[in-house]
Amino acid sequence: MPQPCPTDARPARFPRALLPALLLAVPLGAAAHFQELIPSAEIIDADTGAELSLALTFTHPMEQGPAMAMATPAAFGVLTADGKQDLKDALEQVQVDGKAAYKASFKVPGPGGYVFFVEPAPYWEPAEGVMIVHYTKTVVDAFGAEENWDAMVGLPVEIEPLTRPYGLWTGNLFTGVVKKGGAPVPFAEVEVEWRNDGSVTPPASPFVTQVLRADGNGVFSYAMPRAGWWGFAALIEGDEPMQNPDGESVPVEQGALIWVRARDME
Repeated sequence: MPQPCPTDARPARFPRALLPALLLAVPLGAAAHFQELIPSAEIIDADTGAELSLALTFTHPMEQGPAMAMATPAAFGVLTADGKQDLKDALEQVQVDGKAAYKASFKVPGPGGYVFFVEPAPYWEPAEGVMIVHYTKTVVDAFGAEENWDAMVGLPVEIEPLTRPYGLWTGNLFTGVVKKGGAPVPFAEVEVEWRNDGSVTPPASPFVTQVLRADGNGVFSYAMPRAGWWGFAALIEGDEPMQNPDGESVPVEQGALIWVRARDME
């Protein structure tokens, strides 16, 4: 029997009477926004070298776009065993689909676990009537340290990995806990998308974004059926509204995102 939705789960955004018009106006699948934070490698070793690049794009991963314009992120950094390091000055604006996105370079100083994170500027989505802020992270292991992979950045909403988020084979089960303010979010809605490399055409809209709900302890699991980057986005209603560009008070969608990579056995 379906579990009731908690008060801080994803909000209902539209009056039912408006849904037919909205379905005509908005392409199927277009609501699945994902903040990408994709490193050039999730495991750094002698073969990859210490130079790491990171791509930050706000987009629809399975549909390969279109990208949405990013304003300058509010925060960008890395968490290690020594604490947080501000990397905002390393950001460089680029163009993706003619829209502003960002990239950054980072030289890994030595063995360790590196949790890269971004707090993007709020994004106004008029089709959904919400401001969107997706707090996003990804974990990189350097030179066999295999440590710090479950360290929490302390973001307002965040996924705590229970599965080590690298060294994953295709078909592995990824498990995490959705947290808000450090506490689990019961029955949180989690959207999952694969970063499409052009090799897959979804046969219908429900295949674009996988949707699941965490259990009463905020725990969710998903088996990744294909190699590549997978984004897990737990969507939670913010406690306070924000003003949209027209000065209207609107709801906030806070997203807790983590990106992990699966590889085929060869």
